[in-house]
Amino acid sequence: MRQVLVLGAGQGASYLVAKLLEEAEDEDYFVTVGDLDPGLAGQRVGQHPRGSAIHFDVNDTGLRSTQIEHADVVVNMLPAAYQSLVAWDCVSHGRHMLSVSYRDQSVRDLHLDAQRRGILLLSEMGLDPGIDHMSSMSLIQRIRDDGGRIVGFRSYGSGIPAPEGPHNPLKYVITWDPRNVVMSASDGAQYMENGNIKMVPFHQAFHHTWPVEVDGIGLLEAYANRDSISYMQSFGLEHVHTMIRGTLRYPGWSETWSQIVQLGLPCETLRIPNLADRTYAEVMQMFLPLNVAGAPLEQRIARFLHISPTGRIMENLRWLGLLSDERIGCKGDTAAAMLIHVLKSRLPLQANQRDMVVLIHELDVEYTEQDRPDEKIRSTLIAMGDPGGFTAMSKTVGLPVAIAVRMLLRGELSLTGSCIPTHPSIYAPILRELEQEDLRFTEKREPLESS
Repeated sequence: MRQVLVLGAGQGASYLVAKLLEEAEDEDYFVTVGDLDPGLAGQRVGQHPRGSAIHFDVNDTGLRSTQIEHADVVVNMLPAAYQSLVAWDCVSHGRHMLSVSYRDQSVRDLHLDAQRRGILLLSEMGLDPGIDHMSSMSLIQRIRDDGGRIVGFRSYGSGIPAPEGPHNPLKYVITWDPRNVVMSASDGAQYMENGNIKMVPFHQAFHHTWPVEVDGIGLLEAYANRDSISYMQSFGLEHVHTMIRGTLRYPGWSETWSQIVQLGLPCETLRIPNLADRTYAEVMQMFLPLNVAGAPLEQRIARFLHISPTGRIMENLRWLGLLSDERIGCKGDTAAAMLIHVLKSRLPLQANQRDMVVLIHELDVEYTEQDRPDEKIRSTLIAMGDPGGFTAMSKTVGLPVAIAVRMLLRGELSLTGSCIPTHPSIYAPILRELEQEDLRFTEKREPLESS
């Protein structure tokens, strides 16, 4: 019997594991789920006869190597920092790897080694990155086949609460790894607009926003996501004058988070002694200049950030509990660990809430035919979660991976090396199956305004 090893049992793995177990008997494979918390892995597997849960520590070299050696396909749902460790062992043992994380340079560098071993290291296979890449490439190819030339590309992704509410003051919920939220934009971003390269450092990322209107949802705000320019080559769009990949939030998120960044709280390098036993107010004091005048904490924060001490941003900081005398009691010893703890406790998806996933592609298209006007094409996916059931996030992250596992085990994917899902042999069948699961894009076309 073939073996599928899933590493990581967090929120993003819930639908994936359920889907894999659902198909395990028909496809004749066994699913092992490994996590640092074996109890959490056990919850994902339940009592299914084709599944088992194990304790897995990715930093245990022997354990990692042994588990990967005995698998046919490894699904890496661990944080991106561990992607290269898993990829190295997969190459060493000749095992396929699927990952939802961005493909970093260390995994790119394994391309030739993976080809020599005849295996596929397929990264960026979730939602964003993942479905966004596949749907982009499918749309780009259709436009080219139709005689169009793409001169502008904008793509946006988001996982946020459904618009009907109820909503907390930040209008956000945690449906994926909260560390990714805390450290979002920590490497800054770059993109191209009208032929001009734009560089966005971390401390400016959440000041650098713009509005995006979403049909049926309303106005959202966007901020730049990582390195958009690198995808010009990946998508075969080296000639475009605009290349933007962005993240969407409800308006107001960025103005609050920008001040959290300005304070320096998303920090994983400076260690705070005895963090769990300290209070939030005590830690906030650490990130402020010396209190020479003896002013209250809230006034000092407002003065440091140049914001109103009674405005919405301060109210949000207060609502998050960051100004309180409550004992933190979290794991870890950094301010980032404290923020992760705050988001998990203050921004969970409530039982009466559902989440929403939004993907949007906007393409500016020119046609060589004289009688055919240039146009802007907008392709939109909106998916809603099930209250009390699977979230839209877990489904859209997990389903593409589950389909790819099946394709690999059936021998339907012949690609080898280090790849992302921009090849038609990957995206075409997966997008067809996503449509069967009611995950489909709608298109809107309008004349392209001349610049």
